[in-house]
Amino acid sequence: MKQTRIHVIGSIALAALLASCASLEKMKKGASSIQYKVTPEVLETHAGKVALAIKGNVPAKLWDKKCTAVITPVLVYEGGETVYPSITVQGESVTGNNPSISYLNGGQINYAQQTVDFNDKMRVSDLVIRIKATKGTESVTFDDYKIAEGVIATSTLLGEEKPKAVKGKDDFKKLVNEAQAAEIIYLIQKADIRNGELKKEDVKALNDYIAAVKADANKNLKDVVVSAYASPDGATDLNTNLSSNREKSASKYINAQLKKAKAEANVVGKSTPEDWDGFKAAMEKSNIQDKELILRVLSMYSDPEVREREIKNLSAAYKAIADEILPPLRRAVITVNAELIGKSDEVLKQLVESNVDSLNIEEMLYAAANLYANDAATQGKIYAAAEAKYASDWRAVNNAGVVLFEKGDVAGAKAKFEAAEKLQATPVVENNLGVIALAEKDYAKAEECFGKAAGAGPELDENLGVCALLKGDYEKAATYFGASTSCNAALVKILTEKYDAALSTLNANNEEVGLKYYLKAICGARKMEKDLMFENLRKATSLEAKWKTYAKTDMEFGKYFEDATFKSIVD
Repeated sequence: MKQTRIHVIGSIALAALLASCASLEKMKKGASSIQYKVTPEVLETHAGKVALAIKGNVPAKLWDKKCTAVITPVLVYEGGETVYPSITVQGESVTGNNPSISYLNGGQINYAQQTVDFNDKMRVSDLVIRIKATKGTESVTFDDYKIAEGVIATSTLLGEEKPKAVKGKDDFKKLVNEAQAAEIIYLIQKADIRNGELKKEDVKALNDYIAAVKADANKNLKDVVVSAYASPDGATDLNTNLSSNREKSASKYINAQLKKAKAEANVVGKSTPEDWDGFKAAMEKSNIQDKELILRVLSMYSDPEVREREIKNLSAAYKAIADEILPPLRRAVITVNAELIGKSDEVLKQLVESNVDSLNIEEMLYAAANLYANDAATQGKIYAAAEAKYASDWRAVNNAGVVLFEKGDVAGAKAKFEAAEKLQATPVVENNLGVIALAEKDYAKAEECFGKAAGAGPELDENLGVCALLKGDYEKAATYFGASTSCNAALVKILTEKYDAALSTLNANNEEVGLKYYLKAICGARKMEKDLMFENLRKATSLEAKWKTYAKTDMEFGKYFEDATFKSIVD
């Protein structure tokens, strides 16, 4: 009897086991009837993450009452897979705190949003649902069930347009204005020039300057301005004639000096009958008694006769005014204006080729940035000469770093920028160190450097926009980019679904680069305008063949992978 009972118990256990396996296998077989909705419908990466949420509708009479299942979304791609966090769902008869699904009525699988880190292999991938169901002591792993395909990686195109390194600006000028002035003082109510005035050092220097400009092939006389004045005492009519006659005598003198030097220049005469501005400036510098009261009179009254009367009423101060303030105001100022002619572009190019060391720092920086803008080798030669000759000028070493960065030599550029910072930590240098930090993916360091770079120029806003893009803060990025026509500025508009605005930005961009047209093609795909898409994809691939390979696996064009026109462009 005992042995018979053991056999009976064993038979019951086996029957239960077989029943469990049968019910799990039934669920496995019917699992494909679960209808899944993925949000977003096509996965996208933003700020280096791929987020998703899933809802699954479970039909009636599928989910076993005693079954517990672990559900895991998985991105499967060539060479590997990335697993999202799992959730657990249970049948209605299972004791536990997990979401429950009814056998008779079915139910819903709610997978709240989760993220994983993006890698480029995910662009060509399948999103599958992986389920492991358990009932009692038995477990069954269902076949992977595909619910979505690929990851849109348009946000990663940010790296296609480099952040902006900035060169230190030159102060080279084709024409440099110069001026030399001398002053002739007249006696009260007189307009003739005394011999003693012509022997003063400033008058001699003015005449020497005219001769020097005449003899210098790199200088031109522009004009001579004679400004004559009368002091603000006496009748207005008298002072008007007096200042006019002083202008004539000074103009006559300077015309004679020009003729003597065989120089030509237009002489422009100006006269000021009563020099109240000069009077006020002299009073402010003086220590005359009642100074503040006199200045108050000037501010209270605009009528010159009232001013003069009120000041003369201050008898104690007026004698000092007459002795100290008024005599220097009876004058004519002669100003010779000239211009220094800088080296022409042709001469600068000749010297770069033959004797670059003969150029000064401003000429070197100008030539490199403007005459050899597309010649990295010659730029490097010029900046090397500048570094050697002007070792204390941060611009030379910084600009050499910009050339290296644009060539892709991040390590070399970093060394140059760090050396430039030791010479002078300017906003431009701090911006460039931030650019290096971006290239090294040290985003915290990049933001720190950009925080010190206020005033570096419009490139700084571009770089701050890149930082915001990398963090997925597209609204802030758009604010930084403003009216920029860069590809990055257009990219943020695409990522915020402002396709017409993105196209306007790209149409205003004058660069002939593949990225510009590739972004326009994406706009066409998203707007479902095939002609726009194909036209610009064709242009992008003709400029840079790499876009053919990229487009073949870009889910932006997933609907067109089998399109004959699309294939003709990318194959």
